[in-house]
Amino acid sequence: MKRALQAIGLLVLLGAVATVIPGAWVHFRYQRLIYTQADQVPPAPVAIVFGAAVRPNGEPSWMLADRVDAAVQLFKANKVQRVLMSGDGSGPYYDEVTAMKQHAIEQGVPADNIIVDPAGLRTYDSCYRAKEVFGIDQAILVTQGYHLPRALYLANSFGIKAVGLKAGLDHYAQQDYYDLREAAASILTWYEVHVTHPLPRFLGALVGLDTQTD
Repeated sequence: MKRALQAIGLLVLLGAVATVIPGAWVHFRYQRLIYTQADQVPPAPVAIVFGAAVRPNGEPSWMLADRVDAAVQLFKANKVQRVLMSGDGSGPYYDEVTAMKQHAIEQGVPADNIIVDPAGLRTYDSCYRAKEVFGIDQAILVTQGYHLPRALYLANSFGIKAVGLKAGLDHYAQQDYYDLREAAASILTWYEVHVTHPLPRFLGALVGLDTQTD
């Protein structure tokens, strides 16, 4: 009985280690590629802005607005020439990328310099499609600090040379929830990249940055 309990305890410990290590590795490996000021970021052809919630009236949430604001700073600092808004634009009653694009236009980014990807339903899909559909090889990723390590890990895994610009605040309402969700997502991402290799829900043919239109 004692040996059986010891064996069970060892299995539980090994399972916990196998669960924690991938997420921790993702978090710490990519911290060095994260910048906090737009004027400090090395230039790249495009910024990729990841979607987040929009309000019922179609306006971006505070978190999403902060992401777009950071990308606008990059554009105005001549760090990027184009901005790819990647998020969930799957239906007429919920459209992250249109809200993102409109918010950027209102701050002075020309519409012709904004590309939209309404099939960026999750971070994995956004990074995969940025490479395979839009042909992006180098980019600045724009999202909150807690999200950037996983986004950078995915972009790097798909062949995009990327650094990150931290957007917005260090803490938002329900930040503990976001941190917990991100920890779980990092573990899932590690297994998707190394084990399961799923395709995005929507893929499509290569269009490239120079030929893509809204």
